[in-house]
Order: sequence, then structure tokens, then C-alpha cells
Amino acid sequence: MPTVFRETYSNCHVVIDCTDVFIEFPANFTARSATWSNYKHHNTLKCLVACSPCGAVTFMSKAYGGRTSDKVITQRSGFLDLINQGDLVLADRGFLIGEDLAARGATLVIPDFTRGKKQLSAREVERSRKIARVRIHVQRLMERLNFFLYCQPL
Repeated sequence: MPTVFRETYSNCHVVIDCTDVFIEFPANFTARSATWSNYKHHNTLKCLVACSPCGAVTFMSKAYGGRTSDKVITQRSGFLDLINQGDLVLADRGFLIGEDLAARGATLVIPDFTRGKKQLSAREVERSRKIARVRIHVQRLMERLNFFLYCQPL
């Protein structure tokens, strides 16, 4: 386990995030609607990727339309069935799955929300920084994964 995990989240089991893959513009209107991502302003497929603290991919869901929320993908993908009691899951703000994890005896750690606040407290800022320092590992993994997907010869 990398030092940054041992120091702050030694009981971290997995870090999760969703990644988008750009796709061609579907001719079918239903498919076009399901794959449109307002965030990316493009048609995409989206999948959940989980990695261990050491950077190994431990789970990858099937692809969902880009419009599907991170929470829905997590709930439908079967990922939650792999969570054990006492596990700690690190995620981004979009993963509002705290209740789902609590039902399995696990804990969700996400950065604090800024919505409705002018400024985060000093404690909230420091907590968010700690989370960002460990989540950067999954972001780098996602970059490598996307590079692999986009740079394959057709």
C-alpha cells in the first residue's frame, strides 16, 4: 500500500470512479438520448472502475449510456455485492452511495460539498485535500485506461 494511503486511509479497500468513452453519434434516437452526456457534451459510454490502493484494477462494470449517473451505475453493476463489512471506499462527490455501503457495514469517504456554502471550513478543506492526495492514483489509472482504449489500432 502506498505511503499516502497508510498515513490517511490505512483501511481503504478500494477507490472508485466512472470513466467516459466517446462514441460515434448513434442513428437510433433512443440510443442517442441514452448516451448523451451533458457533462461531456458528446455521446459517451460510461463504466465504473474500481482500483486497489496499489493501483490494480479490481472491478470494471459493463458500459452504460453516458446519461446514467454514477450512483445508478454503482448500484446496478454488482460492485456493491463485492463489498465486505469494515471496508472503506473512496469516491468522488457524484457517488452518493453512503447508505448502500452502510447497509453492508462499509464506509464511504467523499470530499465535502461546497453547494450552499460560501467557503469550506479549515477542517473540511484539509479533509478534502487528504482525499484528493489519494484519489489522484485512480485518476492516473483512468488516464492510462483511456489512453489504452483510444490508442488501439482499428
